[in-house]
Amino acid sequence: MTLELHQFPCLSDNYGYLLHDSASGETTCIDTPDADTYLREAEAKGWRITQIWNTHWHADHAGGNEAIKAATGCTIYGPQEVAAKFPLDVVLAGGDSETLGDNTAQVIDVGGHTKGHIAYHLPEAGLAFVGDSLFALGCGRMFEGTPEQFWASLERLRALPADTTICCAHEYTKANAAFALHADPGNDALMDYAREIEAKRAAGKPTVPFPLARELETNPFLRADDPDMQARWGGERPDETFAAIRAAKDSF
Repeated sequence: MTLELHQFPCLSDNYGYLLHDSASGETTCIDTPDADTYLREAEAKGWRITQIWNTHWHADHAGGNEAIKAATGCTIYGPQEVAAKFPLDVVLAGGDSETLGDNTAQVIDVGGHTKGHIAYHLPEAGLAFVGDSLFALGCGRMFEGTPEQFWASLERLRALPADTTICCAHEYTKANAAFALHADPGNDALMDYAREIEAKRAAGKPTVPFPLARELETNPFLRADDPDMQARWGGERPDETFAAIRAAKDSF
């Protein structure tokens, strides 16, 4: 593999990502929460930003597009919804692909947090950049989508190889763990995970990225079709159970 991933904190609780292909010299920003931080981190690494891959239109994901493009001349890729507020050069949607050097990212429709939200999966690297669609032990608030749409999106992410490393956009894990323990009491794997999260955050360490395999066992939003979860939260269909869990998290 010729890819190097650089992760760094920015804004209050975002994570920034720069993905660099050493063979081609290309570097892409995964979203642009803060242009100054991204430009500074790229300069420190000696990397030239050539692309931006946006996941959705929110300002803490696309707000740095204009400044980074002005500084680097990069090409900006993302869902159509970004163009309503921020610069966008090439529209991507689920089923499309994009390349960084010889590395191909498959674009996945993960609408729900916003209607047009997308994720980028690089199968050979075992990486998925999911924005605000999926978090460690959580998922994004359902601002624009429907439960049916969001559940279908989570099913698509759930179907990725279990050893995929999930790179989400925020450090929300400690709060998510508190709700997950409420939503799914008695889950031994979850209790072990929550203890590890508490220790990491106490030590000032990130909980992101994280393996999909662990989320499949512990994330209540990915388990909305589990019979125990459906019995606890109601709903004849998984999307109805998901909606009940999401509503409970919103007011937790």
